[in-house]
Amino acid sequence: MLHSLTWAQQYRRHETNLGDLIHNLFPVQTDGIDYPTVYENLYQLYASPLDLNTVTRDELSATYLLTERQLNSLFEYRVSFGPFLSVYELQAVPDFDLPTIRRLLPFVTVDAQNRLFSIRNPTDHYLIMRVERVLEPQKGFTPGEPDKNGKVPRRYNGSRQQWYWRYRYSRPRDFSFGFTLEQDPGEPFRWQPDRYQYGMDYVSFHAQFQSRGRWRNILIGDYQLQIGQGLVLASGFSLGKGSETVAGVRRPSLGARPYTSLSEYGYLRGVTATYTLAKNWDITLLTARNRRDGNVVTDSENQEDKISSLLTSGLHRTSAELADRASVLEQNLGAHLLYRTDQQVQLGATVLHTTFDKTLQKRDLPYNRYEFTGTQNTVIGLHGNYIWQNINFFAEVARSSSGGIGAVGGAIASLTKRLDAALLGRYYDRNFHSFYANAFGENGRNSNERGIYTGLRYVIYRKLTLGASFDYYRFSWLKYLVDRPSQGYDFLVQATYTPTKRLTVYGIYREEHKEKNLPTALSKTKETVGTVHRNYALNAEFAPSRMWSLRTRVQWGGFRYDGFEPSNGLAVVQDATADFGCISLSGRLAWFSTDTYDSRQYVYERDVLSAFSIPAYANKGIRNYLLIQYTLNKHLDFWLRWSRTDFRQQHTVGSDLDEIAKPHKSEVKVQARWKF
Repeated sequence: MLHSLTWAQQYRRHETNLGDLIHNLFPVQTDGIDYPTVYENLYQLYASPLDLNTVTRDELSATYLLTERQLNSLFEYRVSFGPFLSVYELQAVPDFDLPTIRRLLPFVTVDAQNRLFSIRNPTDHYLIMRVERVLEPQKGFTPGEPDKNGKVPRRYNGSRQQWYWRYRYSRPRDFSFGFTLEQDPGEPFRWQPDRYQYGMDYVSFHAQFQSRGRWRNILIGDYQLQIGQGLVLASGFSLGKGSETVAGVRRPSLGARPYTSLSEYGYLRGVTATYTLAKNWDITLLTARNRRDGNVVTDSENQEDKISSLLTSGLHRTSAELADRASVLEQNLGAHLLYRTDQQVQLGATVLHTTFDKTLQKRDLPYNRYEFTGTQNTVIGLHGNYIWQNINFFAEVARSSSGGIGAVGGAIASLTKRLDAALLGRYYDRNFHSFYANAFGENGRNSNERGIYTGLRYVIYRKLTLGASFDYYRFSWLKYLVDRPSQGYDFLVQATYTPTKRLTVYGIYREEHKEKNLPTALSKTKETVGTVHRNYALNAEFAPSRMWSLRTRVQWGGFRYDGFEPSNGLAVVQDATADFGCISLSGRLAWFSTDTYDSRQYVYERDVLSAFSIPAYANKGIRNYLLIQYTLNKHLDFWLRWSRTDFRQQHTVGSDLDEIAKPHKSEVKVQARWKF
């Protein structure tokens, strides 16, 4: 009886800083990873925590916090002892330690309430409003004088503020309604339905219903799908290569999820539904109709409009950007058939047919020779995974209309209680075309690449962990700014030491070797040479009390073209956070110095809830910010963030229409959240 009472205590969830988790997952930041999208997926996972009594293995592995051995232990425990009574019961699960449990707590819960549908009792119901602005005048917002021919200079068409609204009304595994509105600085507020603009520039919405008899999931509006290893459909939440050297290489099959990110591309707008055909069989159908930004040019020979490129910035500030807005109609039809046993076997087949209303044909350049050309593309894929003891084997293969093949496969394993390993190979033809793919790889797209990755994680003892990874890749055809077939490799080594609950120290080293064209500033002849990019980081986090926490970080590195002098960079950062209950303060003082932009240093910064900041520190200067959060009552929270960068040895900041005619840049951000 005493045992039951002990476990029946309910865990009180506190606000967590998801940016800190991203900071630890990617201690050395690089180009090519969509950090805001990763953050957004983590935020949605935090906002809708997983019920330990109904969560699937794929859903839990999507947190990237548990090893295969720990996943096996949790589900074996649930089968042996029945439903969890409290999240504290995780302490009784074999192979779970306190640091792992602490990291997992923000993303899990035990639903002790009636699980029947009740639209009157949601677990998450809030409205967020945010406004931000650069304080210094930027060129794009100045009037500008006409030239001698009377031509008015190019300028932004909207105001200097950035506006953001988010509404969410949801209950995990039950229902979710929401919308997101955003207006970037310089974008005009217009009501022009004939141009597909309805007030604010970006409007996203969704309505989701789950667990309706055989209907597992129905989603209307904006959504993404994570299926297999992401060769046909991928939701965007993938870690790739970071400090999580093992668990991050595999993609879990999560099905359809609402799309709530501010990235204005990579999602589907329409309807998708998942239906249970039999005990182990599900089918998912999807249809979507998206208006995409595209650079439309007229073929003078055939007098036909063609798409030279699909645009992904989501910015519509100038007349030229507005002309490209929603200029391409894209339609998708797809299906996914899935067979799975309880936790051991999963097999699936996927088909996605994409149609454009204009011919997509990129510029006639050598590196574009094998790019997609036409109006229709069909991708067919097969995927599966098999769990044997503490080893998870996974694979997916797909073929596009061009005949190009994409394949990825590997295994992650808990070899011992202390040693975890991952091995992954991939092969993507140069003519493999899949518009919604995001499988593991070095390229931004799954095309023109083959490689092999291996990762290790070893717990020397519970306070000291080592991690390492090595990835080798080849590109069989030319790439942008690489005028010949090329190859490269990168490796990472890190050590994390946690002597007490209040102190964590880690060091990391990453080195990347690639081939690139020499820039014209270094050579007037076209020449492709090797490059080396090195990053080092030392980080210490100390919480002397529940009120105070400190973080000190030193990171440095360099970039070098073979045969030329390296460009080096250094950043020294000191953060402090004080939590006084209803009010909390966070601040930073950072000093940085880099020879060129090539040696820039990416450093994560704390931001308001649902926002993510990871600027590049480049040139020479000082960066600081102050973040204040105030909780007025159980319904209303406020955030205020001010940041400023002061540069030395330069008189302006930014370029083109973003140029500031001063050696500093300041930003202010105000946010409020009402919880119903």
